[in-house]
Amino acid sequence: MSRRLDDLRRSMDEIDAQLVELLSARATCALEIGQVKKQCGMPVYQPARESDVLAHVQRINQGPLDDGAVKRLFERIIDEARRLERLAEAGQGEPEPPR
Repeated sequence: MSRRLDDLRRSMDEIDAQLVELLSARATCALEIGQVKKQCGMPVYQPARESDVLAHVQRINQGPLDDGAVKRLFERIIDEARRLERLAEAGQGEPEPPR
């Protein structure tokens, strides 16, 4: 039983590493989007786009997380992306370096 638990935890650690890598890639896109929005004079907050993203992730969700859980997770991800876009808009461009 303990070996199975250890194996599952190792798998989860590997998945976590992939998630961090993907979230960092998404954050890099958010910084670039913030710069483009600034150049085009567009506002950071675009509720229609946020609604589209949330609808999309719920539509492609195959579980076991329910749609509400996926929506809540992506609302937080979008909040962080918006924060990065605002940094880019303010000319601060780069987030804090990783620890």
